[in-house]
Amino acid sequence: MPPAPPSSPVVEARGIRVDFGETRALDGVDLTVTAGALTVIVGANGSGKSTLVEVLAGAREPSAGSVRVLATSRAFVPQRAAVADRLPLTVRDVVVVGAWGRVGALRRLGRADRAAVDEALRRLDMTALQRKPFGALSGGQRQRALLAQGLARGADLLLLDEPTTALDATSAALIHGAITEETARGVAVVCVSHDDRLIAEADVIVRLDSGRLVAGKSAGESEKPRSPGAFAGVLGGE
Repeated sequence: MPPAPPSSPVVEARGIRVDFGETRALDGVDLTVTAGALTVIVGANGSGKSTLVEVLAGAREPSAGSVRVLATSRAFVPQRAAVADRLPLTVRDVVVVGAWGRVGALRRLGRADRAAVDEALRRLDMTALQRKPFGALSGGQRQRALLAQGLARGADLLLLDEPTTALDATSAALIHGAITEETARGVAVVCVSHDDRLIAEADVIVRLDSGRLVAGKSAGESEKPRSPGAFAGVLGGE
């Protein structure tokens, strides 16, 4: 399924609240995610960034509020630290899981699905490592394998949690390149990040403080669109 036309909404979240016992992780967050835009969620540790992307991914139910998903499919790529290093799978096995999201886990992959896996491996420079155990990879290689899994799904909404944190330069560059390519083809990309480059390239910056949207932007954050069809801004700001 091709991505939605640029600027079309793919997710609309309204009044999102998430409570963990007595702790309120998100409090009344409104957010619209659009096709072809890079949305970067920023804020201090503990501000609710990862919780918000989990809600958008459908991995966590909000305590209150609503999430309307207009995307045909979603792919969620967690931090590599959230995935067991001893996962008894090869790199290709990990990426194939993404293709299962296209056809269902109980069906055999067709030629197009296998080609999607091959292409995702190629884009993240993981083809030569595809038979290697996932747990034997370096941190950067593991993150690239997880992103390749997301790409193999062919989703029109890609959600990433700290995709470039503590990576080697090669891995970070490959991941940056893949994100740019995905938005260029109309995929909505949402990522939690402290990466100055991703923040500077963002079409929309979502700033959280103690679970709430807040106004303003820091040095290095750009409001310049990367293409004529893109838009830029800071949610909670102007």
